[in-house]
Amino acid sequence: MTTPATPAETPAETATLGGGCFWCLDAVYRDLNGVLSVHSGYAGGQVENPTYEQVCGKRTGHAEVVQLQFDPAVVSYADLLRVFFTIHDPTTPNQQGNDIGPQYRSIILFHSPAQEATAKQVMAEVTDQKLWPRPLVTELVPFTRYWPGEPEHQDYFRRTPWSGYCQAIIAPKVAKFRKLYLSRLKPAKV
Repeated sequence: MTTPATPAETPAETATLGGGCFWCLDAVYRDLNGVLSVHSGYAGGQVENPTYEQVCGKRTGHAEVVQLQFDPAVVSYADLLRVFFTIHDPTTPNQQGNDIGPQYRSIILFHSPAQEATAKQVMAEVTDQKLWPRPLVTELVPFTRYWPGEPEHQDYFRRTPWSGYCQAIIAPKVAKFRKLYLSRLKPAKV
């Protein structure tokens, strides 16, 4: 009889997801048990080492994304995607609320054929469950390159909770996530 792998024995995996402003995804995934690290950046475009200003200029092809390192013994890739589909609107092309442009598109950049298959399965599940009133427009593309975002974009919600964007946009998404996934939150630090 074998015993289940412990977190220390399971190699970390990587997920790269874009669902609007990266600050929102960053804030939510930092609270999810099994997520080891979260980094905001850019992917899915053709310009090397883009800056935030270039990406906002809408000519680089990049989406704002988060790149996650996660422990699959604690949280599955499928569950990362289930969270993803509840914390942004995957039915609005190139838009999340008032954030408009291709950098805000819904995108999954898969790192392996297994991730691609899982993403297709979860997208079908979300569609079958009618979680959204319109069809999904989430892009599903192979991961090619990730460019780290500038330091001021990392852990933005924790560092600037008083900002208007954090209070009006990010805080409600974090509250929704915490309510829906209460049992999946990281243990509180003492």
